[in-house]
Amino acid sequence: MRSTKQYVNLSHNKVENHLKTLQNEFEETVTPTDTVTYKLRQFFWSNFFGFVYHYFKSRFGKRYPYQSYPKDGDSGVYQIPENTTLALLSDWATDTVESDLVGRLAARYNTDYTLHLGDVYFVGAPKEIRANFLNPDASWPWGKNGSLALSGNHEMYSNGRGYFEELLPRMGVDQAGVRVSQKAGFFCLENAHWRIIGLDTGYTSVRNPIMEILNPPDCRLKDVQIQWLKEQVKLGDPNDQRGIIFLSHHPVFSVFRNAFPKPGEQLRKILGNGDRPVAWIYGHEHRMVIYHTQNLPNSLTVHGRCIGHGGMPVELKAPETHDPIYFMDDRIRERLRRKNVSYNGFAYLEIKRPQSLMKYIDMEDTMIFQESWRVENGAVIVEQADAT
Repeated sequence: MRSTKQYVNLSHNKVENHLKTLQNEFEETVTPTDTVTYKLRQFFWSNFFGFVYHYFKSRFGKRYPYQSYPKDGDSGVYQIPENTTLALLSDWATDTVESDLVGRLAARYNTDYTLHLGDVYFVGAPKEIRANFLNPDASWPWGKNGSLALSGNHEMYSNGRGYFEELLPRMGVDQAGVRVSQKAGFFCLENAHWRIIGLDTGYTSVRNPIMEILNPPDCRLKDVQIQWLKEQVKLGDPNDQRGIIFLSHHPVFSVFRNAFPKPGEQLRKILGNGDRPVAWIYGHEHRMVIYHTQNLPNSLTVHGRCIGHGGMPVELKAPETHDPIYFMDDRIRERLRRKNVSYNGFAYLEIKRPQSLMKYIDMEDTMIFQESWRVENGAVIVEQADAT
């Protein structure tokens, strides 16, 4: 298990994250009884040559092929009960005491489905996937009827191999008594009143260093995903009046750092009406924030919810402006490396026909905020929202 201090001040710099992964692997290979000469030799080989090899392989090597759903067979659109419960976690997979606590707490809620909104640290390597999700002592809270996972940028720091080869085959949902494995980095859970659509913004969040300078990543939805939304999800059907909850790793709106508006602009073209409010839940930023409804330019009307506080240290930082913020968990839990750190947690979503209830629960099992939504003519309406 890793120390939370390893993650304080962690940036999205790819070099730093690869070094952190190699450093952690080195620490696991030595013991207190090893000689200084042995430790130095191991450090040199693992942290220098190992870093050079793995960094250039992942940053310039071939990315894992993009996966989609066949047009006949498993479409990635899954039916869920009229009344169902879900646990939503993001930026959770740190393999720390805090993430373990949050994972085991979410498991006690015994939800029908559990969803991870992305980021396995430091670089989504197969060993990191196994430590957080698959090993016997891993603390991922498997849902009674299934678990699904989106990709964040950190999974793509190692070209997505661990995510696609190790994690997705173990993810999946029950359909008519048969477990269907997750085949792509996006999905749709739906019933007669709601559609919960997981979007893949991770695959396009990283390019090789040269391309990132010439054309910075914008987390756009790839053409294959757009085609799936149109043809298999049938997202643009004007007769479909179900409420829409989008899930993604990257934020479509933020007052803390750069947001990624491109997916919202693409979805506007499919839906054809940006005035129809949707809920959009995301992570990437390691904090818990409830935003006022935003009518985003050339995009959608969004109830934005950031739940990136699953496992990473929640380093408290003042926003550029407080105006769009309805609620933010800015309580100080402790100080790590001279940083004020808040509480980790997850979101609990309970769907009851056209109504739904969202509870935001911290690592001490305290419900710090709750809100109720309802569907009206395809619009998601926030009926009540209260800090507790």
